[in-house]
Amino acid sequence: MQITPTDMRDAYLVGAGQSDYGAFPEESYRSLFRTAFEAATDSVPNGLEPSDIDEAFVGNLGVGGRQLGLSGPAVTEHVGLGGVPCTRVENACAASGFATRQAVQAVKSGMADVVLAGGFEIMSDMSSDATKYWLGVSGETEWERLSGTTFSGVYAQMASVHMETYGTTREQLSRVAVKNHSNGAKNPHAQLGFECSLEDAQSAPVVADPLNLYHCCPTSDGAACALIVSEDVVDEYTDDPIRVAGVGAGSDNVGLFQRDSYTGVPASQRAAETAYEMAGVEPDDLDFAEVHDCFAIAELLAYEDLGFCEKGEAGQLIESGETEIGGSLPVNTSGGLKSKGHPIGATGAGQVVEAFKQLSGKAGERQVENPTRGLTHNVGGSGGASVIHIFENETEVST
Repeated sequence: MQITPTDMRDAYLVGAGQSDYGAFPEESYRSLFRTAFEAATDSVPNGLEPSDIDEAFVGNLGVGGRQLGLSGPAVTEHVGLGGVPCTRVENACAASGFATRQAVQAVKSGMADVVLAGGFEIMSDMSSDATKYWLGVSGETEWERLSGTTFSGVYAQMASVHMETYGTTREQLSRVAVKNHSNGAKNPHAQLGFECSLEDAQSAPVVADPLNLYHCCPTSDGAACALIVSEDVVDEYTDDPIRVAGVGAGSDNVGLFQRDSYTGVPASQRAAETAYEMAGVEPDDLDFAEVHDCFAIAELLAYEDLGFCEKGEAGQLIESGETEIGGSLPVNTSGGLKSKGHPIGATGAGQVVEAFKQLSGKAGERQVENPTRGLTHNVGGSGGASVIHIFENETEVST
């Protein structure tokens, strides 16, 4: 018998927190995770003790090879969760997005009432060549990485085809950077927390034509955590519940060259369809979104893959200003990967942190006005995996 969502318990997001993102030579992966974990537990309105946690899922790629085996228990034990079952999730850049999905599944299935989902990465302690190698392991190894293709090169191919097919321009790519830096400048956790002009974003050095430096996210150290609980215990932790309304995931060929199209991410399209159906909503029902903008073209592809606009119209959407704070659908209010940073294993959980802050009204200068629903979108590699969550403030929905 196939279990449908109506047969399962509801899951709720009651807390979330992160470390700063950046380069922190004085920190370890354990200390960064502790910072995120303590921020998450401190954010729970009615309090949550580590002893309440039944299970944990931790996302990590393992850049540089540090503690590849049992890296999940290595960090959960460090924060006082010794003995709590912990599973490390590795799905490239979507690792902690999928860790969050696993936490939701554990709660919905009845296996646990309180689950920690988190992620971490240290990326700043290697040479640029070594970093490129570790980033490359998330692409197709034999025909992409070992032939010399980098991730910027892969996304440059996607950008080139989108530009040729739909008339997308370099200026439109640069507007993604300008918007996200404007948002990141309001985020105290952001690695590149400064504004940039359109001229800055257009005149930066080329990395992989047509992408330049301002079209690419940085490499980052950081950690993030989220706390998911069941409907049976949610009232113990908050009087303002944030429900996990929809979850969707998809996978695809790891290599870009193996796919039928370079102008979309089918895994994201499938994940979005599933998440919208489960939540019973459409893109127009969203009040904000955090999307995976590892490169500027990735955000534009997300607009189309997630139904924010029609195919080929992403360039016009970024130009319209509707995805800015104050627009009809603010995207990447945190600053996104571009400005906030991209510690691979932490990125998906970090998006959930922003969703929690927005729906709790605690996003500070970047707060969206009275949001009810938000979406997070986390992609692995160039689209080999994708996971989407839709969160809704249950109090706002019922009013």
